[in-house]
Amino acid sequence: MSRRPMRFARQVLALQIGLIVLVTGIGFAIAAVLLDRGLVEQYGQRALGVARSVAADDELARGVADPALHPLVATKAERVRAATGALFIVVTDIRGVRLSHPVPEEIGDPVSTDPSAALTGHEAVDVQRGTLGWSARGKVPLRTADGTVVGQVSVGFDAQEIDIAFLRLLGTSAALAAGALLLGIAGAALLTRLLKRRTLGLEPHELAELVRQREAVLYGIGEGVLALGADERVTVCNAETERLLGRPVEPGTPVRDLDLPPRLCSALLDRRPVDNLITVTADRVLVVHHRPVRRDGVDLGAVVTLRDRTDLDKLTRELDAVRGTADVLRAQRHEFTNRLHALSGLLQTGHRQEAEDYLQALFSGSIAGLGPAADAVRDSYLVSFLGAKKAAAGEKDVALELGETSWVATGVVAPVEVTTVLGNLVDNACDAARAGRTRPARVEVDLLSDGTALHLSVLDSGDGVPASMRDEVFSEGVSTKDDEGHGIGLALARQAARSLGGEVRLADPGGQGRGALFVARLPGALAATDDPTEQETKR
Repeated sequence: MSRRPMRFARQVLALQIGLIVLVTGIGFAIAAVLLDRGLVEQYGQRALGVARSVAADDELARGVADPALHPLVATKAERVRAATGALFIVVTDIRGVRLSHPVPEEIGDPVSTDPSAALTGHEAVDVQRGTLGWSARGKVPLRTADGTVVGQVSVGFDAQEIDIAFLRLLGTSAALAAGALLLGIAGAALLTRLLKRRTLGLEPHELAELVRQREAVLYGIGEGVLALGADERVTVCNAETERLLGRPVEPGTPVRDLDLPPRLCSALLDRRPVDNLITVTADRVLVVHHRPVRRDGVDLGAVVTLRDRTDLDKLTRELDAVRGTADVLRAQRHEFTNRLHALSGLLQTGHRQEAEDYLQALFSGSIAGLGPAADAVRDSYLVSFLGAKKAAAGEKDVALELGETSWVATGVVAPVEVTTVLGNLVDNACDAARAGRTRPARVEVDLLSDGTALHLSVLDSGDGVPASMRDEVFSEGVSTKDDEGHGIGLALARQAARSLGGEVRLADPGGQGRGALFVARLPGALAATDDPTEQETKR
């Protein structure tokens, strides 16, 4: 069986421990060498200092020159050696013959080491082996008052003292090095544990594979993906998300700085799961999913997926408009059949005058039940749409009327945008009128063409827009209704109006017995006309 390879965290730990041991060992060895050299130099200078002080005694120099005083020289040298703790203090004459020595039997013999440097007037410091063993010694010339060299003074300190001091300092240094080594190993272990926690226990090849998979998933799907860290900052954002949001998103950007719709931003900040949240951005309708992510009890942030529902929403609104038109046409066909039956009956029974009066009443009647002003709206699409809305409003006991000043001279060329704006405003107005205290509940719609621009206003008989909502009534998620699923109609209406370069606004919030008034301007919603008759009629 093949052995399982060592995990990366353990490899890092072993490498760190090896480096720490190597660096500590090298440092300890260098420190030991420098310490040994320093001690040797220190004891050598100490020996040299003692030798200088002994050689400075003029009486000692005279005693070297006078054989009768040689015993005095030995006595003085031994006295100084006892006082300084030196291994030996040897005084020689100009020939290198000992005049003093700790061992009396050695007096009168030549010194065992080379005295030439001191006898030629130079000082010397070294470690040498003599009759008493290894010692750090300093040698200085012994001069008379006139400067004549008459001998030398050699002072030595036992090398064993150097070794003892070296071992003592080396032990202290070893203890410090061992402490530093243990501290370094503990730090390496802690760093390895932290690395393992930060990488969730994954190996480098597993992390690399995850990165490749992430790239393939993020940029290979048709949905927008936005990942957030535990600190509520963006960690991952694919190109589809930037396209849907209409702006670049840099990693590290706080959620609050993304300028997201209020409901979506609130869900992200509250860390609560969200499914199929429909939200409106500047020019798109999005379906949002939000999921917090945790692993082994650790908060890793959240993942947001965004799906574009703009085209589907447009098709849905267009289908709703077509359905409304079909309902109106179906109702008109039924009504038209009834009228033909009535007219046929009058003619078959010979009531010619009654038939003429009946036809005259039909021609002067309303179109789609919208009243006489419907004749001033030349676009059958608008008339059919309003007719469908009037039928729907009637089911809610709300009377929908077309204002007497309405005038639309040409046809609609942007039916989806127009029905989105008009439909949402009418639906909200009908709900407000139905919920209001004024009876009968009614909604009045005014349409006015200005070249290719369509101006419209919707007035209801409700209780008005509450003061607390007037500044945010067009914000996505804001609604006067308490139940779920509302708060997106006005946002969609404003989005559709702005797509044409127009605007929707609250002209009069109402209140105190008056309903709210919403107005909209939709440039380019109508076909152009150069008919002077139409313009004159309009005036």
